[in-house]
Amino acid sequence: MKNLTNKTTNSEFIERINKLTPESQPQWGKMSVDQMLAHCAVGMRISFGEVKTSSNIFMKIIGKSIKKKVFAQEQFRKNSPTGKEFLIKDKRNFFAEKSDLISSLRRCAEKGNEIFSKEPHPFFGKLTPEEWDNLTYKHIDHHLRQFNV
Repeated sequence: MKNLTNKTTNSEFIERINKLTPESQPQWGKMSVDQMLAHCAVGMRISFGEVKTSSNIFMKIIGKSIKKKVFAQEQFRKNSPTGKEFLIKDKRNFFAEKSDLISSLRRCAEKGNEIFSKEPHPFFGKLTPEEWDNLTYKHIDHHLRQFNV
């Protein structure tokens, strides 16, 4: 299972992020590069337990029913739906967002699995630290592929 706490994988992600520029364009989706970086940073803060999210019973039932499928797939599919906590609609400072995301990635490599939340995921329910790590890996990889890096 691929993860961000692996120092080699983590460094590769940082290298990919460093290839982005303020002019980078998505291959799909509606987010600009600065919004994507902020979006990924929010996802990381959720996985660390620093941002609390909510969900309704309907979403939790769907999440639990597709959890195995999501974790079995190597990568997320294009144009997957996103939670409202992840939506970034305003213009952001590319360099600040890039720095913030890289800082969060470095925290993963430094702290290992202890950095991940002990709280249930709002959609998938209870996750192990390894599952939080893998889900976060897939999310960031998805968006780096979106911007062709």
